[in-house]
Amino acid sequence: MSRLSKVSRFVIVGSIAWFLGGCVNLGYYAQAVDGHMNIHNRVRPIDAIIADPEADPKLKQTLTLVARLREFASRELKLPDNQSFTTYADLGRRYAIWNVSAAPELSIEPEKWCFVAAGCVSYRGFFSETEAQSFANELRIKGYDVSVGGVRTYSTLGWFKDPVLNTFLGYSDMELAQLIFHELAHQLVYVQDDSTFNESFATAVELEGIARWLDQHGEEGQRTKFDASQKRKTASTAIMLDYRKRLEDLYASEEGDAEKRAAKASILAELRKDLSSLETDKARSDAYDKWLALNLNNAFLASVSTYTQLVPAFHALLARHEGDIGRFYEAVRELSRLPKAERIALLHGMKGRGLSASNLE
Repeated sequence: MSRLSKVSRFVIVGSIAWFLGGCVNLGYYAQAVDGHMNIHNRVRPIDAIIADPEADPKLKQTLTLVARLREFASRELKLPDNQSFTTYADLGRRYAIWNVSAAPELSIEPEKWCFVAAGCVSYRGFFSETEAQSFANELRIKGYDVSVGGVRTYSTLGWFKDPVLNTFLGYSDMELAQLIFHELAHQLVYVQDDSTFNESFATAVELEGIARWLDQHGEEGQRTKFDASQKRKTASTAIMLDYRKRLEDLYASEEGDAEKRAAKASILAELRKDLSSLETDKARSDAYDKWLALNLNNAFLASVSTYTQLVPAFHALLARHEGDIGRFYEAVRELSRLPKAERIALLHGMKGRGLSASNLE
């Protein structure tokens, strides 16, 4: 290892250690450092791959689209113009990380883990599936409902130059656009201890970005296909929110624990059936059923609305500023500086009545 590599590793180790919360999480951040360094050591500039006559044509086609999306994000959406998504790394695996989430057996309130820079989040990410499953088993032994999910994306919120990964390659063009717009939005505004605010904001930006991309570059049928996909997501979210509310009411009731467990099993079985009925492709439905059997529980349902709950409020805020994305971001920054309770109350108000009385000009 060169002197420069040693210095770089020292800086990265120190940064991630601080980011994750220091020695309290020593064992956890050690795997994070190793995972990050593994990615860092595999990166290649996208421009070099596109120019390489020996590179895989399909990879070059995808990376060419990434380059166009990246330029569009900076120019049209005013998202950070930095080195993120200008390099590529092949990890040799299907997922970048595996997230573990947990909730008590008879509660929909998620377990949270807190880190210095990232704040408190309702999951722990691992670069190794084996380590993720091991941690999940520890939580199960303690009586938690646990969900383990592979995640194709990996983001450092702009702390480092996030690359495009081979794990992105299974996405459609529009899904790839959503991913890039969403992750860059996190680099623009991120509030500690408020996942709903962060994810809803990033989702609102990604959807606005898709709308503008389709207006300028959309091909025949793309908008129809994208709208149909969003409709399915909305339908499944609505179903899950309804069943989550039923579980919340059950857990808050005066029933005994044995009765709650029995009712919980019945409610989850109904939910599994309703979600499966939304799938029309047989192969996909079979895979979905298997996934649901393992992960449909309190831990999964606790996070259902995180990505979408406040999206209508952010859409209303953008409309209030007549689609001016720069003014919209300034308004979001103003919101982010408010105390959490005040910020959330204001956003929930925006969902229902628009922004006629807003002071976020």
